[in-house]
Amino acid sequence: MMQSSVPLCNTCGEQVGVNDNGEVFVGCYQCNFPICKACFEHEINEGSRGCLSCGTPYEERTKGGDDNDIKVHENQSTMASQLGNSQDVGLHARHISTVSTVDSELHDESGNPIWKNRVESWKGKDKKSKKKKALKADVEAPIPPEQHMEERMPTEAAAEPPLSIVVPISKTKIAPYRTVIIVRLIILGLFFHYRVTNPVDSAFPLWLTSIICEIWFAFSWVLDQFPKWCPVDRHTFLENLSARFEKEGEPSGLAAVDFFVSTVDPLKEPPLITANTVLSILAVDYPVDKVSCYVSDDGAAMLTFESLVETAEFARKWVPFCKKFSIEPRAPEYYFSQKIDYLKDKVQPSFVKERRAMKRDYEEYKVRVNALVSKALKTPEEGWTMQDGTPWPGNNSRDHPGMIQVFLGHSGALDMEGNELPRLVYVSREKRPGYQHHKKAGAENALVRVSAVLTNAPFILNLDCDHYLNNSKAVREAMCFLMDPVVGRDVCYVQFPQRFDGIDRSDRYANRNTVFFDVNMKGLDGIQGPVYVGTGCVFNRQALYGYSPPSMPNLPKSSSCCCCPSKKSKDVSEVYRDAKRAELDAAIFNLREMDNYDEHERSMLISQLSFEKTFGLSTVFIESTLMENGGVAESADPAMLIKEAIHVISCGYEEKTDWGKEIGWIYGSVTEDILTGFKMQCRGWRSIYCMPLRPAFKGSAPINLSDRLHQVLRWALGSVEIFLSRHCPLWYGWGGGRLKLLQRMAYVNTIVYPFTSLPLIAYCTLPAICLLTGKFIIPTLSNIASVLFLGLFLSIITTSVLELRWSGVSIEDLWRNEQFWVIGGVSAHLFAVFQGFLKMLAGVDTNFTVTAKAADDAEFGDLYIIKWTTLLIPPTTLIVINLVGVVAGFSDALNGGYESWGPLFGKVFFAFWVIFHLYPFLKGLMGRQNRTPTIVILWSVLLASVFSLVWVKIDPFVSKVDNSAISGACSAIDC
Repeated sequence: MMQSSVPLCNTCGEQVGVNDNGEVFVGCYQCNFPICKACFEHEINEGSRGCLSCGTPYEERTKGGDDNDIKVHENQSTMASQLGNSQDVGLHARHISTVSTVDSELHDESGNPIWKNRVESWKGKDKKSKKKKALKADVEAPIPPEQHMEERMPTEAAAEPPLSIVVPISKTKIAPYRTVIIVRLIILGLFFHYRVTNPVDSAFPLWLTSIICEIWFAFSWVLDQFPKWCPVDRHTFLENLSARFEKEGEPSGLAAVDFFVSTVDPLKEPPLITANTVLSILAVDYPVDKVSCYVSDDGAAMLTFESLVETAEFARKWVPFCKKFSIEPRAPEYYFSQKIDYLKDKVQPSFVKERRAMKRDYEEYKVRVNALVSKALKTPEEGWTMQDGTPWPGNNSRDHPGMIQVFLGHSGALDMEGNELPRLVYVSREKRPGYQHHKKAGAENALVRVSAVLTNAPFILNLDCDHYLNNSKAVREAMCFLMDPVVGRDVCYVQFPQRFDGIDRSDRYANRNTVFFDVNMKGLDGIQGPVYVGTGCVFNRQALYGYSPPSMPNLPKSSSCCCCPSKKSKDVSEVYRDAKRAELDAAIFNLREMDNYDEHERSMLISQLSFEKTFGLSTVFIESTLMENGGVAESADPAMLIKEAIHVISCGYEEKTDWGKEIGWIYGSVTEDILTGFKMQCRGWRSIYCMPLRPAFKGSAPINLSDRLHQVLRWALGSVEIFLSRHCPLWYGWGGGRLKLLQRMAYVNTIVYPFTSLPLIAYCTLPAICLLTGKFIIPTLSNIASVLFLGLFLSIITTSVLELRWSGVSIEDLWRNEQFWVIGGVSAHLFAVFQGFLKMLAGVDTNFTVTAKAADDAEFGDLYIIKWTTLLIPPTTLIVINLVGVVAGFSDALNGGYESWGPLFGKVFFAFWVIFHLYPFLKGLMGRQNRTPTIVILWSVLLASVFSLVWVKIDPFVSKVDNSAISGACSAIDC
């Protein structure tokens, strides 16, 4: 037992010890702060020159050179006596299928479990490192958190050339923008004061409805506007990245990356599209030994597997061709379809010949894949059979075992020039009846575990099957942030904007989402980072495992903050869970230093620290989570790794674990992307928005009206599901205070925007009702009221113009976004609200059928496909009633005389506001119409109706009859 006369070190919890003179070791003679010599020397080596307690300098102590050895008197525990020489044991427990529990040997003489003492010691060390960082932070000058990360790197790293810089928006652009926002807010307050204090008694229900709608619109505008308060741009230096991590004559120091590509149904997601995405990944400009591509086939389709076999074979030709001639993009379908001069900047004489040969090879490859697709259209009664005669394991897509096949890679086929290719892995997770598989989120989590067992890259890039690498240097762009010692420590992911091919030139239905990706996301990058949008994102694997960022302090159990008292117990439990996870973080951080523990002891410690309850019953996977820099031991048996990988994708692996709750992709919503990013940022992580000049990724988007509305319906439904879940940003995550207020406002906006459909559809109905009834929602305007209305309209226009000025978005993109906000709001968003409440509260899942009516083989033919769906009913109704209202309004004005035209203009203005916003919908509803512009048809109907009314009113061909003469004649007649 420990001697009572020797105090314990306040940093590590061990005994301070004595020197050769038998005196207790003293680090600070001023306050006698208890610290052992090991921790004292660690402080000196780390550059600390003052006592952690009183701040007295250590100079005199270091000059004294007290080098006496320290003798610590304590009995060695069973575990300590078994510690051997320090060595890198790697992933030593790969042959253990289960983790045993701690037995009676792991207890000290007082009966306390040694692993618990160790954890307490590690927590003490963690506190010491946090205290040191706090001491240094007080000395350094603070950097604005909105635009810069805190500096936490050694002095020698600071001398290196920067990998990226933050470029704030020019003050000449951002200052007027912020001023107008404040002015608009003030005008809104005065406007609502006027509207509320001046009711319209003759149309009180209409007036009250309009007031409620306008207040909600103002609330939505605040949620959308203020997260754009601090927009920033970023610039990367790829040459500095290469100079730092790719030195000549040395192995590449760039971090490894695991690519995830997910697909389900090859008949809906054509194999050629998926294959082009895979080929662009395999040809990426990155060291081949650092790249692994995992393809998740959640439909267990033999067609997907066979197309990957063909793709792996074609990659042997395609990858060296891309790297030899530095072509862009590196997806063959899109490269060969480019309508540009492909000889530009090409100087090798052999390029033309090799390009022609490669195009011929690709066309032959397409024919082979198309033959597979044609064959797959008719499924044999006995099911599919592989080439060796055995049945395909995935014949029943809902009941099949897990499947993994590794193509290419270190032990696979080489390319045509004899060089190694990146690893390509086919994965189909196990599915059985009675298990919840969680769709895409579950498939992504399965890939996280498989990749951790097989390659364990520290970073993960996930892509949809229809999003290919348009920029071969995209991964390097992300590494400029993630591998930067200044920026990268607290970055959970780097998000790239989505760009699309195949969209019509006018972008009728705002498929490009330019305003969101070029305005909103830039604004969030100046706060805590952009939201995760589901694809084109490079993750820090440690963030996916639910860990807190390295710089974040542990959350105290008692800290909680919530505006809703009814949620108090819920928030306390959330804080408690966060505190427990913080303790686990400290233990994990120190477990990485346990290289000298043998296999049995380490397995027991892992079990006692409840890793199994968090990550599942796989020692191999659990140990991979402890390796912050990733990697797999070279001595690992590939067959055993495959066996373990099959185990971690079994359908029951996630049961009674934190998968989908605290770690990995989060379950509970069809928009798992928003939920996953939100959970990370609630833990204190931040994200980065990367916008290279050449778009990093490109994908395809539905360009016809019905498909676009159904896509928006799915997004809105996911937002409603989050709103009704425990992860709602209105009340989740307040306890730790790690999510910034403006960032929370942005997340609140992402979940409440579908509810705007209710006031929007009411507001779009008001003009027609006013025209039909002859009433209006606004009283007769005074001079002050006229100034308020004029100021409000001018502030709205000025805000938009200044936003366009700093973002670079075109006015056409802004107008299309505004139009589709109305179109989606009165159709898809409205249905999402009702469907979400039915699903979450009543358990009723409704689906809307989509039926194709016509098609066109011309360019952008899909744009003119007419598909009937119930989503088309509300906007069609609004257009009809507003058109009828305009006709009725003109008819009433003609009958009412000159005085009726003044009020008519206000009502018609609002009616035309609705019609103009719904015009793209009307155009899509009418189809091509033999190339007759829809606007011609619309104006023809309106003008014909108005002139008909005028014609009837004037009656030009009816002779005027003297009514008095007629009456006199009639009275003279004797009936």
